[in-house]
Amino acid sequence: MAISVAKENMLKKIRQALSNPVPLPFPHSEGTQSVYLPATEDNAVLFAEEFTKLQGKFAFCENEPDLQAQLQQLFKEKDWQKIYCREDHLVDLLGDIAVKPYNELVSCDVSVTGCEFLVARTGSIVLSAAQQSGRTTSVYAPIHICVAYTSQMVFDVKDALQALKEKYAENFPSFVTFASGPSRTADIEKTLVTGVHGPKEVFCFLVER
Repeated sequence: MAISVAKENMLKKIRQALSNPVPLPFPHSEGTQSVYLPATEDNAVLFAEEFTKLQGKFAFCENEPDLQAQLQQLFKEKDWQKIYCREDHLVDLLGDIAVKPYNELVSCDVSVTGCEFLVARTGSIVLSAAQQSGRTTSVYAPIHICVAYTSQMVFDVKDALQALKEKYAENFPSFVTFASGPSRTADIEKTLVTGVHGPKEVFCFLVER
């Protein structure tokens, strides 16, 4: 399938960003100012760079049909049969590629969720209890796939918190989490281990919209 010019340009930016580390942007920061300067590059590129540094796996999708094609290919390559998903929009997208959601989270191969926002500066996925997926879907599955849209991208954590306050002005979620890559801990002999307290792999599919 031919790759459009727009998608190829985005992928080129991401590849360049991942191969060229950027120096710290605040060498002369003063205590009265934010130490984090506004992004000088596309937030999607910055997110991809930070997310992959944290061992996340990132894919850019030109549109939802492209997302469906990439998911279908991934499911086939990994031989994932038990795909858990509770969000209506994503269930419909999966149904279009003949994927019937699996109903048991504790024994699934992978979970698929949306998100509230993506934070470019930290490479974090923002999730809340207000989503149809609830509090557990992204945590208990051995593999987590997040489907996000470019319209959900913000630069910093404070931007995400402000957007959440505005979105849920009348009824703020009881639970909000910032997930930055796979679960990992160094509690045991200071050796970094992934997948101990949550998913061992996290995928983020970013869809242009």
